[in-house]
Amino acid sequence: MAHAMTAEDLFQDLKKMPTVERQKFFVILSTNAFRGDDMSHEELFGHLAGDNFTAQEAAEYLEVSMSTFRRFVLGGRLTPSSTVGRNQMFAVPDMKAFKKALKAAKG
Repeated sequence: MAHAMTAEDLFQDLKKMPTVERQKFFVILSTNAFRGDDMSHEELFGHLAGDNFTAQEAAEYLEVSMSTFRRFVLGGRLTPSSTVGRNQMFAVPDMKAFKKALKAAKG
C-alpha cells in the first residue's frame, strides 16, 4: 500500500524546491487548483505566519541579492528573529511587512 503524503510532508518538500520551481508550482496551483473557490491569502498561506526564513530564503522572498539583504541587516533595517548556530533566521511577518514597505518606497 502506498504511503499517503501529509500536508506537512508536502510543505517540507516545497521548502526544498529550487526557488524557480517553487514559483512555477504556485503559478500552476493558483491558476488551476482553486477555480471556482474563493480562498483568501490567509486561508492558503496562513500556516506560514509563525515560520522563519533563512537569510537566503528571506533575500529570495524580498527579491534582492544576498549582498543587498546583508546591507539591510547591517544597516539595522532588518533584524533576525533568532539565531541557530551561525544562521540568522527572519520571521515571515517581518519579511512580509518589509517587502510591503519596499514596494511602497519604489512607488
